[in-house]
Amino acid sequence: MKLTDDFFARDALEVAPDLVGKVIVRCLPDGSELRERIAETEAYRGEEDKGCHASKGRTPRTELLFGESGKIYVYLCYGMHWLMNVITGEDGQPQGVLIRAGEKHDGPAKLTKYLQVDGSFNGESAFDNERIWIEDDGFRPKIKTAPRVGIDYAGDYWKSIEWRFIAEKEE
Repeated sequence: MKLTDDFFARDALEVAPDLVGKVIVRCLPDGSELRERIAETEAYRGEEDKGCHASKGRTPRTELLFGESGKIYVYLCYGMHWLMNVITGEDGQPQGVLIRAGEKHDGPAKLTKYLQVDGSFNGESAFDNERIWIEDDGFRPKIKTAPRVGIDYAGDYWKSIEWRFIAEKEE
């Protein structure tokens, strides 16, 4: 079942753990589908969050973060890797969830490369979309938390906060 706008219209700290275990579906131009279960997410929440792009205020790059929940926010990292986020929360309250890893593709850049996601997806819907969407098949993994990755610039508090949500591997 495809997720709906209601799923994303919640706080990033609710959406991020709830996305773990969901399935991203990418429909290619030839009609074939790529599917990957989400194994890891990170929450970014508000202008006060020094790890969030919105901490620098409203800019052309961050405008999506301040807008409608359920939109895809894709950006280029280090000038070479596309990373995919989904906007959450209320309009005007910048929040998003980074899709950090899938079950088979460990790392946000590896996942977007596999799914063939690039900047053309920026601003598209994560649920009302023919190219990409997220489904709930009922799977609910156990989840552990950890500090977010790659945000040393945010300072000790913000880089240490456990807003990364990881599916625990089954033994």
